[in-house]
Amino acid sequence: MQKIIEYKYRAEYLTDSEPVKFKEEDLAEEEMILNLGPQHPSTHGVLRLEVVSDGELIREVVPHLGYLHRCFEKHAESLPFNQVIPYVDRLDYLGSMNSEHAYAMGVEKMLGIEGTLPKRIEYIRVLVAELNRLASHFIAIGSYAIDIGAPTPFLWLFRDRETILRMLEWVSGARLLYNYIWIGGLFYDLPIGFEEKCREFAAYVRPKLIELQQIIIDNHIFINRTANVGVLPLDLAINYGCTGPVLRGSGLKYDLRKTDAYSVYPEIEFDIPTGQGAMGKTGDCWDRNFVRLQECHQSLRIIDQCLEKLTKAHKRTPDFDPQAYVPKKIRPKETDFYVRAENPKGELGFFFRTDGRSDVPVRVKCRACSFHNLSVLPAIAKGILVADLIAIIGSLDLVMGEVDR
Repeated sequence: MQKIIEYKYRAEYLTDSEPVKFKEEDLAEEEMILNLGPQHPSTHGVLRLEVVSDGELIREVVPHLGYLHRCFEKHAESLPFNQVIPYVDRLDYLGSMNSEHAYAMGVEKMLGIEGTLPKRIEYIRVLVAELNRLASHFIAIGSYAIDIGAPTPFLWLFRDRETILRMLEWVSGARLLYNYIWIGGLFYDLPIGFEEKCREFAAYVRPKLIELQQIIIDNHIFINRTANVGVLPLDLAINYGCTGPVLRGSGLKYDLRKTDAYSVYPEIEFDIPTGQGAMGKTGDCWDRNFVRLQECHQSLRIIDQCLEKLTKAHKRTPDFDPQAYVPKKIRPKETDFYVRAENPKGELGFFFRTDGRSDVPVRVKCRACSFHNLSVLPAIAKGILVADLIAIIGSLDLVMGEVDR
């Protein structure tokens, strides 16, 4: 008798503790509730989707968050500005250099030292950020391919991503979470020989991207699986705050590296790829993947130009100290300030509130691009097949560390 009561209590506890939107009495005839995740690999992290389905057709999708919550904002409000950077790394852990760049740039703007740093520091920041963008897009395209049944490109892209990670580890000493871009400078200068290795990698990976175009993007099976699936109209993307390849896949040429012209991006030539509906409707899953692949080509263009500057106009000198401009005390004046940058997945923003008396911020709010990109999922997933829901989730390129924060 005691065991029966214990089991009943456990069942009630699980029902009460697990958030749900729909209950059995809400369902029409022959509808059922499915839970996708939070453990399945195709949810790209610990994301749980509550799905109301009629057979294979989806009626409603409700994303449930909070399975990877790590209290980033509370940590950021409890530490000095410079000690927050390791936590910034853990937001989008596939694009840590880009996140560090955005955060450091924001604090530098509040301190009034933006634009005073040596150009070598700025070009190194852009170089490592674009390498990290490549690695992030390799994950996005490769994992998307395996989501819908193509394992070979996944292995190819992880092989080439590993080369990038080894290069970034050579720079920073860490394989994934770098703490390399500091407020006012860098942890260290580029290792001797790094520029040559970058050139070798760029020459190696360019033909690999052409092969990738042939085996995935132009493959008729991939086209049939992704074209006209998960179509995100441009007005809907804007209204939901979507950014990055998800927004550009819907046809809008909007990239903060051009729009806000931060760091040394105004001195660098590159294009902004957009979805054109070449294989289906503008804004479908195919367009989003096409944009990411084209952005890989543009990142290589940026890397080439950074290497040119770093070996000629702003080359290494014996007296160069990347930590020379790092402030001893980081105490911005009292202000409310927002900074944003173009991460691999979209606009990453930080809102700061400071009191002018402390080196610890009063408030830090992170504007996560994956959160906004995920929010549009219920709007574009109604009436589709369950298998297509997996294709749509992969095309949004989510990182749950950034969604939950």
